[in-house]
Amino acid sequence: MRFRCFAAIGPLALVLSVHLAAQALPRTPDGHPDLEGVWTNATITPLERPAALAGKPTLTDAEAAVLEKTSAQQLANVDGKSEDPLLEAAGSNGTGGYNVLFIDRGSEFARVDGVKRTSLIIDPPDGKVPPYKPGKRPTMEGYGRFDNVKERPLSERCLLGFGSTSGPPMLPVLYNNNYQIVQTPGAVMILVEMVHDARIIRINGTHPPPSVRQWLGDSIGHWEGDTLVVDTTNFTNKTHFRGSSENLHVIERFTRTGPDTILYRATIDDPVFTRPWTIEYPFVATKGPIYEYACHEGNYALADILGGARKKDAERKAAGGN
Repeated sequence: MRFRCFAAIGPLALVLSVHLAAQALPRTPDGHPDLEGVWTNATITPLERPAALAGKPTLTDAEAAVLEKTSAQQLANVDGKSEDPLLEAAGSNGTGGYNVLFIDRGSEFARVDGVKRTSLIIDPPDGKVPPYKPGKRPTMEGYGRFDNVKERPLSERCLLGFGSTSGPPMLPVLYNNNYQIVQTPGAVMILVEMVHDARIIRINGTHPPPSVRQWLGDSIGHWEGDTLVVDTTNFTNKTHFRGSSENLHVIERFTRTGPDTILYRATIDDPVFTRPWTIEYPFVATKGPIYEYACHEGNYALADILGGARKKDAERKAAGGN
């Protein structure tokens, strides 16, 4: 009899503990979870699951520790020596550019539900971006032309964060993975460190007509229990996320899971892909403030890049080429 009594109390105690944990979350005066603060999504978990980890969506702490140590050593080995500016550390390569000191790509795999993930993508289960539909695979020209300043990519012109740090969806890149969230009953603002973009999410708003297009899309939000759900549409045809079109539709979910974490989930739906796909990983509280990003549209590099291209054009012409 005593055993049955304890068995009956067990599930009740579990429900009560979950309820108390939810109540313990920091909340705003209107009762919603407080998302305000400075957060980072830096992690070495890649967007897609590496072939070496195929069929292994999670790692034990011991397995993760080995891979994290190896990654840190590889980073140190290429510091300032890389011939490829995008290789691991984006080493300075003798040009006075970034080295490991300025790289903030994270040092650990993302931990969700107590285990470390091997890819940010959780659906499809293989951790891979779904295939493109026939004829929809992006080309370089699809990302913009390169013959003059106005046709260079938006991120290169310091108009929009590269690598989709600004979002949506918001993805970690090599550096500047910080965000500041400011929350009111009617709106949530996300200040993105990279290029200093500011996303405004209107609570219980409605999307404008399709004729109104924005680089970051139009974001409206609503609360589903303790989760902020953000629906973003109305992108431009200049904002490409892995070859996406102006019909990109992103649903984000922000769930405060503890005093120092927000679980972020985003589902990407676009006609260029054969199916929608979902990413998930934590945002972790970090010390602020976020300083202004030193990038501007009048970047001197543009003149040098285009000047070098024109010089090569003249050399080819002089040599009888096209």
